[in-house]
Amino acid sequence: MKTVWNSLRSKFGRTMTGVAIALALIAAVCFAMLRQEPEQATPQVAALSGIASQMRHDVTPWTHSEKDVSQLTRDIRDHNIAAIGVSRDAMLVSTVKDDKYYVVDHNGAFSNALLAGELKADGSAGYQLVWLPDAHIRTGLARWSNLFTILRDVFSLLLPLLMVGGLSWFMRREMRGGAQLLAKAPVMRFDDVIGAGEAKAALADVQAWLTEPKQFTGMGVRAPCGILMTGGPGVGKTRLAQALAGECGANFIAITGSYFSAKYYGVGIQKVKHLFEMARKNAPTVIFIDEADGLGKRTDTGGGPVEAETNRIINQLLAEMDGFESNEGVIIVAATNHPENLDEALRRPGRFDRTIAVRLPDLDDRARILRFYAKNLKTKGDDIDFDQMARLTTGLSPATLAMIVNQAGLVARKSGKSEVAAAHFIEAIKIARIGDINGAERALSDDERTRIAIHEAGHGLVAALLGTGVLEEVTILPRGGALGVALITKMQDKHLYRETEMRNEIQVLLGGRNAELLMFKEASSGAAQDLQEASRIGLDMVSKYGFNSDGDLFSLASLPQQYAGLQLKGAIENTNELLRDLDDATFALLKANEPVLRAIADELLETETVPGETVYRLIREHAAAVNAVNEVLAA
Repeated sequence: MKTVWNSLRSKFGRTMTGVAIALALIAAVCFAMLRQEPEQATPQVAALSGIASQMRHDVTPWTHSEKDVSQLTRDIRDHNIAAIGVSRDAMLVSTVKDDKYYVVDHNGAFSNALLAGELKADGSAGYQLVWLPDAHIRTGLARWSNLFTILRDVFSLLLPLLMVGGLSWFMRREMRGGAQLLAKAPVMRFDDVIGAGEAKAALADVQAWLTEPKQFTGMGVRAPCGILMTGGPGVGKTRLAQALAGECGANFIAITGSYFSAKYYGVGIQKVKHLFEMARKNAPTVIFIDEADGLGKRTDTGGGPVEAETNRIINQLLAEMDGFESNEGVIIVAATNHPENLDEALRRPGRFDRTIAVRLPDLDDRARILRFYAKNLKTKGDDIDFDQMARLTTGLSPATLAMIVNQAGLVARKSGKSEVAAAHFIEAIKIARIGDINGAERALSDDERTRIAIHEAGHGLVAALLGTGVLEEVTILPRGGALGVALITKMQDKHLYRETEMRNEIQVLLGGRNAELLMFKEASSGAAQDLQEASRIGLDMVSKYGFNSDGDLFSLASLPQQYAGLQLKGAIENTNELLRDLDDATFALLKANEPVLRAIADELLETETVPGETVYRLIREHAAAVNAVNEVLAA
């Protein structure tokens, strides 16, 4: 029997112990009730039964007096106990003299000892034990203990519900957050977007589909599902998408590629579903996804749950764009600077049907953009030549042009002027293209200033002599990371360059170094950036464009990247030969115009900035002087 008991106790642990104590308590109570026959009850027993009944109905008389267990022990040993009521948190004691008190018993230690027989009277006289399962002593510490127990039980029940509800709320909020319809359709039109003529023409079919879909369905023509706009930062892709929605009177949803990522696994897929459900309910709708390359590509490298989630998001987006659901009246316009980072399945017909390249504005468009933003400034009459400003901003995006106009106002305010003049615009252009004046000239020695003046004079003189552009000015005021600048602008935007033009560009880059060699017999580290750029152009000439002396037309760009590097040795040798020839030609050009070089450098050391007109005047005067000498010698 003992072996069986030990086995059960080992298996069930404290649970069996609690059950045993409960059974013992019940047995003790039953035994006390059955010790005497009811018909043999004495007045004393009847009195004890009355006490037990009173304990079960009202414990208030016992709650007025609290004593410790030592008093209970003495009363038991002195046979002074008539009845003891055992509850969950205390023991109610009635003495023979009808005194009533309670003993706090939170953990049941005293009641367990009482049941185990450790608290016994020495004689044969006993007392009545009463089990009070529903009685609570609500005084003192016991009252707070009971309240704490109730709160703990309630909290233990509510905590899982709160956690599940909170997690569901956060997931639902993240699933719906970030993708909302604009309160009103955009008011922008294509006419409000300056330039981008090719992109506007390509978007005309989309506009017609959203405004007159019957023209397409009647001919059995399927409208484009998605439009992918590519181009550099700030060229106006977002404005074109807004103008498309405005032209069609359609609703507009703007998100980014990172919108689909989520902290919780599986929420990204729900975001895709929610986005298209909202677009279909509010059709016609234009969904604009900026920085679409943030979606990434599907991979199978086994990168764990992150890659798996990305793959599932892209798959769901593919299914929504060209799946079983009808997307009538929903057009997706995506914009990215890196279309090669998009998944190939997204770029196939049926998803993004058409790719539109949004190009930089040309000369006329830049002038219009500058005039448009300058309307908000207080300018100085007709002092500003926006056509000249457009020539000075070749290759800049509309966003940069807007920044230049605002910067011009900041320059005017900094100089204490109340109106923005042309000089302020030119300074703003220099800040955008080169950088702000950094004050580094204060740390330069006289020798360094002289060398920088010769170097920049060499750049400007070669550019003016070869006609590579319009020399606007030469300065030795440090800007950004440059210690001096020769500002050269193009008369018009160019997309194709002849070999002669590229050779001239290299000679301009080599002009500074050769000017130092001519005047000081040695070069300095200031030509490092010039050599890097000249080497890049020269390598492209011989390895991509076929501009080399060997007549080799093979382009290294056709080779895979891992093999192209192995074939660079010959291209580098040809490039070095090209650079040596152009270096000799540049030195000879500067040698023939040495007086002009010295005059420009002297002017720079005196005024720090020399206008381009001064350089052209010095060249004309030197050419006239040389012609006069030649005529005298010829005579």
